[in-house]
Amino acid sequence: MAHFDTEYQRLETSYNDSPPGEENLLVHVPEGTKSQWHHIENLDLFFQRIYNMHQKNGFTCMLLGEIFELVQLVFVVAFTVFLANCVDYDVLFANKFVSHNNTSKVTLPDAFLTVDVCSARIRDNVAVIFILVISGVFWLHRLVKFIYNICCYWEIRSFYINALKTDLPYFTWQEVQARIVEIQKEHQICIHKKELTELDIYHRILRFKNYMVAMVNKSLLPVRFHAPLLGDWVFYTRGLKYNFELIFFWGPGSLFENEWSLKAEYKRGGNRLELAERLSSRILWIGVANLLLCPVILVWQILYAFFSYTEVIKREPGSLGARCWSLYGRCYLRHFNELDHELMSRLSKGYKASSKYMNCFMSPLLTVLAKNVAFFAGSILAVLITLTIYDEDVLAVEHVLSTITLLGVCVTVCRSFIPDKHMVFCPEQLLKVILAHIHYMPDHWQGNAHRYETRDQFSQLFQYKAVFILEELLSPVITPFILIFCLRRKSLEIIDFFRNFTVEVVGVGDTCSFAQMDVRQHGHPAWMSAGKTEASIYQQAEDGKTELSLMHFAITNPHWQPPRESTHFISQLKEKVQREASTAHQGAIAESHAFTSIHSLQSEEPRSLIANLLGPPPLASLHLGRDGSLANQASVGVADGAPTLRSLSPLSASLHMRSSYPSSRMPLARHDPPTASGTDARTVSSGSSAWEGQLTSMVLSEYASTEMSIHALYMHELHKQQSRGELSRHTWHRQESDDSSESVIDDAEAPRNLPRSSTFPCSSTSAAPPQSHQEGAALQGAGQRRYGGTSDALSGSGRSQRTARMPMGGWVEEMHSARHHEPVPEEGSEDELPPQIHK
Repeated sequence: MAHFDTEYQRLETSYNDSPPGEENLLVHVPEGTKSQWHHIENLDLFFQRIYNMHQKNGFTCMLLGEIFELVQLVFVVAFTVFLANCVDYDVLFANKFVSHNNTSKVTLPDAFLTVDVCSARIRDNVAVIFILVISGVFWLHRLVKFIYNICCYWEIRSFYINALKTDLPYFTWQEVQARIVEIQKEHQICIHKKELTELDIYHRILRFKNYMVAMVNKSLLPVRFHAPLLGDWVFYTRGLKYNFELIFFWGPGSLFENEWSLKAEYKRGGNRLELAERLSSRILWIGVANLLLCPVILVWQILYAFFSYTEVIKREPGSLGARCWSLYGRCYLRHFNELDHELMSRLSKGYKASSKYMNCFMSPLLTVLAKNVAFFAGSILAVLITLTIYDEDVLAVEHVLSTITLLGVCVTVCRSFIPDKHMVFCPEQLLKVILAHIHYMPDHWQGNAHRYETRDQFSQLFQYKAVFILEELLSPVITPFILIFCLRRKSLEIIDFFRNFTVEVVGVGDTCSFAQMDVRQHGHPAWMSAGKTEASIYQQAEDGKTELSLMHFAITNPHWQPPRESTHFISQLKEKVQREASTAHQGAIAESHAFTSIHSLQSEEPRSLIANLLGPPPLASLHLGRDGSLANQASVGVADGAPTLRSLSPLSASLHMRSSYPSSRMPLARHDPPTASGTDARTVSSGSSAWEGQLTSMVLSEYASTEMSIHALYMHELHKQQSRGELSRHTWHRQESDDSSESVIDDAEAPRNLPRSSTFPCSSTSAAPPQSHQEGAALQGAGQRRYGGTSDALSGSGRSQRTARMPMGGWVEEMHSARHHEPVPEEGSEDELPPQIHK
């Protein structure tokens, strides 16, 4: 209890990111031997710029992009003012006669007003003058920022050339990252550690994004709403995200004093109420500022959307019916310590299956209407096109060209609502294919993929492009009200979150504790962390975020050394997967956990899943081994048209790689098999042409993606079976202890009563088992002890029965007795609290 009222303390922890004997190390380098890159003060910005330049394909491409952004801003404003004040639309629409000496044909310059008339109309319009002034100030701000960024990125370019010695278009990020780790020993870009790790670089690039992922995971940000007509609705736009980051991280009066350090006052629990009041006031003023700037921002959003999407809609009218991953979906599905290109690569692989799944829910009534409307519109369109081909003078008739255009758009839109007649309705199989790539899925979606409730919840992650554009247009109007009326009420919870889930890492600074991916501190017992985690319900990451993030980072960066508890978790999971692979050779694949879901995919979908996992056909025959620990790791093959598992070994991996690439260029001399590490990719591309190096890196990336997909399916299958086992034991206990037949749960209904995701709460009302008064008092007392007796955090709306959490005084789950049978350890003493300082 006293822990939250004191300063940060250095507590002993199993996590140590420095080699033995280098804790709190300050490296001294003589003046004469210091390089240009010695002791970079702001490593966060430095690594972020290195990553941004890599993703934008070098300095030249970045420079051109920045220049065109400035030109684009000038063009949008100038062109809009010109159209509003310098065009005579009566001449353009032939409502005014224009006399010519030589010809009677009206030209385009005839519709333009003279310079004097145009400038006079602009001077007389106050609104136009105001817009020009605001746009000019904003453009000057962007120009100054552009000049500053160019100077900074010129330094980054010099770092790439002189220190990393890389040519950006032909090097992957893993290779660049491996070289940064290597040059730390030579240049000492960080003086607080002798050696950098991959996690250090990720922490500095993704420091604030990890906080945002954690807040979305714990449902702290107000992005989910219930509208009277729309039902459950998620509203998370770029404008709202910008305001969140402005308030929390880098704006004036934010919680961080610089990029790497949380302000000292936010690390103490004694003044939490005062800080919450101050944060609430700051949110109010920012919300009011958004409200005042709403007209200007709204006009800019409309103009930018008009100029950006009008041509696309004219060329491809069905593009608005296409779908994209929502901004909320990208944040919800993102692992801790996952870079942007890694996330988008993973989501892109699941795009096709996600589109097929959403197309399974075409409305039969809408399909009938679309077919008939398309028939009538197409008939009229065919007649007009035929007449136009016969005599082009038909186009001179008023509104004929407009009618042809509108009918063409109508037919295209109607066809988007007509499903393919050869499509097979198989939502469960498609949802498993999607899970293999996105890695996260609420429990109650499994077995309910055919329900519209599941489809509506998935559409919050995978929305229409038209909905995305509409939300961005409405964002300037809605964002101020979300800040003023929704975010302000969570001020105390936000203060508690940053205090309780911020740790100091030596050589890195203050980071989100969830980003440490420490199973002991933030693991969930229902996700293979039982017996390994000491986390309370409040400290547990939801939906297996800690476990899946840990596995993803370990696979993406195989040379990273995780903490002891995390190493044990990874090795145990690999051993289980290895045992599943062994049982597959004995013909027991149908009983294995990870591949029951794959084996259940019949007809075309098993091939789709395996094709998505393994990539092109040549990759299907390749095998993956990792550090010798997965000598018999599970793999998916497509021989004989059915999913099988093959025992893999470094030898087989080498043999298959020999058959695909020249043996002289493959790292066969190493004992380790080829992995997705940057070091291996660099070794492969050494002495070879650039395209061969990139091709090899792509193959190794597919290895890592396939391995992570298999582990994600395995972990979800184990979680589902464990949840069902707990429910069956709970049902058996009630049958034995209660003589009333009303308390007996039917066996046929038991599998459907999976634990509901707190991120996607079930909208259907189900009777929950009543909680005893003693249990409620115990839970409330535990929450109050954790926050030093702050009962206000646990009162009022904190007892909501719909969600499975209470506010930042501590998340309390309704189905606590069903989901966690083991008692939660008491948190009254400081000795039992998780460490707050990581080295």
